[in-house]
Amino acid sequence: MRIMGLDYGSVTVGVAISDELLITAQGIETIRRKHETKLRQTLARIDELIKEYAVERIVLGYPKNMNNTIGERAVKSEEFAESLRNRTGLEVILWDERLTTVAAHQTLILGDVRREERSQVVDKLAAVLILQGYLDFLCNQKKMLDDSGEAKEL
Repeated sequence: MRIMGLDYGSVTVGVAISDELLITAQGIETIRRKHETKLRQTLARIDELIKEYAVERIVLGYPKNMNNTIGERAVKSEEFAESLRNRTGLEVILWDERLTTVAAHQTLILGDVRREERSQVVDKLAAVLILQGYLDFLCNQKKMLDDSGEAKEL
């Protein structure tokens, strides 16, 4: 099983894929489009990647406001999630992505990546951070269960 992570932006979608053991996330590509509302080719490319990597679930970044409210970008992400569900038939999980793009920029700056190159990979790296956060959550959930499947006392 593999999981796809997506960082949905106004004209780009960063894409990451998990390994088969659901331990690590790897950046695959950044899908670009000319206009925010032109999603047909973007969805078609996501379909191709789902087939190529045998993806069974999608984790989509959910850009909530810092005060935990839902803004315009989060609403657009909800609409995109519904489009993905309808087109792929896969489960789409909205995952809190607050500050992932900031973290991606900082990582690239610390890695001494030039400004022009950063803009080419920042969305893909943000998708990696979104997916890795979800994979870490899954790993921690497994650790909290004992052999009988019952939750352990903390």
